[in-house]
Amino acid sequence: MNQIEPASPLLGLSQRLPPANLQAEQALRGALLANNKAYERVGEFLAPEHFADAIHGRIFAAIARRCEAGQLADAVTLRAEFEHSGVLDEVGGTAYLAQLLSAMVGIINAGEYGRAIHDAWLRRQLIDIGETVVNNAFGAEPELDGTGQVEAAEQALFDLAARGGSERSLLPFERALTLAIDAAERAFHRAGHVSGLSTGLRDLDKKTGGLHPSDLLVLAGRPGMGKTALATKIAFGAARALAAEARAHDPNALAKAAVAVFSLEMSAEQLATRLLAEEARISGDRIRRGDIGQKEFDRFVQVSRELAGLPLYIDDTPAITLSALRTRCRRLKRTSGLALVVVDYLQLMRPAAGARPENRVLEISHITQGLKAIAKELAVPVLALSQLSRSVESREDKRPLLSDLRESGSIEQDADVVMFVYRDEYYLQQRAPKQMAFDNDDKFHTAVEKWQRDMEQVHNRAELLIEKQRHGPTGKIDLFFEGEFTRFADLDLQHGGAEGD
Repeated sequence: MNQIEPASPLLGLSQRLPPANLQAEQALRGALLANNKAYERVGEFLAPEHFADAIHGRIFAAIARRCEAGQLADAVTLRAEFEHSGVLDEVGGTAYLAQLLSAMVGIINAGEYGRAIHDAWLRRQLIDIGETVVNNAFGAEPELDGTGQVEAAEQALFDLAARGGSERSLLPFERALTLAIDAAERAFHRAGHVSGLSTGLRDLDKKTGGLHPSDLLVLAGRPGMGKTALATKIAFGAARALAAEARAHDPNALAKAAVAVFSLEMSAEQLATRLLAEEARISGDRIRRGDIGQKEFDRFVQVSRELAGLPLYIDDTPAITLSALRTRCRRLKRTSGLALVVVDYLQLMRPAAGARPENRVLEISHITQGLKAIAKELAVPVLALSQLSRSVESREDKRPLLSDLRESGSIEQDADVVMFVYRDEYYLQQRAPKQMAFDNDDKFHTAVEKWQRDMEQVHNRAELLIEKQRHGPTGKIDLFFEGEFTRFADLDLQHGGAEGD
């Protein structure tokens, strides 16, 4: 006796048809043929591939082509065009073109029908992405592990949102002027008179006006220059400024936005130790070795309590992908607000899951373009650290140039601001005179004395070289650098004074 197998729970799902609104497609094209001005209501966001019926898409493409060329598009002109191209039968023949006029709607309704067609297309794309996710989970892409599949799905959704989102209208100049006046008013009333987010470094804020939304800033330097310490200082200064702004009217208020630091090289614990060492004025090396007294340890704990409330988040995922970084930034903005993103450093990042650039230059270009897109999408500044090529070491003057950026073409092009951190003391230390290089002791002692004088001039000094700034001047900023605590400060505040009013 044959047993009847139970019906599959997926049977009903497999019989469902993809979303489509054929009536809206017919009605819209009827409106377009009756009055070409209706195209102005849908031309910005609707494309031929959005139509579920390929014939409808071909007719819309022909209408769009003639409207954008300033030509009349109606049943007569389209008939002549399709006859000439030999595809009249493919689009339904003369009778079908005439039938469209009977399905026309008013020009006022054209936009709503266009949006209905676009929405159905978005839903079909989501179904395709969902099928790909399911197939990959079952092993269609064996080289992608679970995490990679999540990132690939996130990237596919982001790409769909980027190319298929709702239309964005032109901004009236009056509105743009209002936004500019608002920014100037914020700068006038804010401490330090900066329109952007404060970096905690007064001279840098003066040069750049602070950190501005949608900007990609690149901070580069050779190993040992202190670029991570400077980026940490900027992130810390921004978090402190956000907390102070929130407490200006209410001492118990929490910051409305946060700073996200993506540390691909150092762990979260190491970064926290650096901040604590700087604020407590205790050497990080001594902290790691436990070489501190009770009094210093008490100060260490007290400072940690004071810093605990800062709106600062650290992600130390190694080799994070662009899509994962984007997703985490979006999530943080949604839950806690987001004011600044710091990436240390971009050469350690990986492109989005599924992307396979042909070479390293294209890979870096993909990453910098993605970081710039994140800055624009989330309306926050993104500060990315970058390594420099070894060509710096072969020059007498080792101050970096834009051409020293690794894969410099894409980085320099995509960045709004390019800065280099440089310390003469680092290189001068390596050039200490050696006695074996001199004929007698007098020459050696003379060389040592000159070297010591030179060291005194550059001791605890650093240069921040702004080589590119789209919205402001370039130039050099002198900074104080205290190597024991990896601490940067304004040059005239090196003794621990309050930083910047």
